[in-house]
Amino acid sequence: MVNRDDIIRMAREAGAERNNDFPDWSFEDDALERFANLVAAHEREECAKIAFNAKTYIEAAAAIRARGTNEIRNP
Repeated sequence: MVNRDDIIRMAREAGAERNNDFPDWSFEDDALERFANLVAAHEREECAKIAFNAKTYIEAAAAIRARGTNEIRNP
């Protein structure tokens, strides 16, 4: 499960900047694209772990779909 710290780490890694006066992040277009790619890669890896540990493709599909029902949780 991705958590708030993971999102912040990926945003920083992508080059996002945080405005110290507000709790906002700003992304240049290329940083936003890098962030989206990092999030997608993270999700692919998590889904691959689920698929690897599943007994059947039906079990894997159900577990991957269930990931979408969870919101990002604060630590």
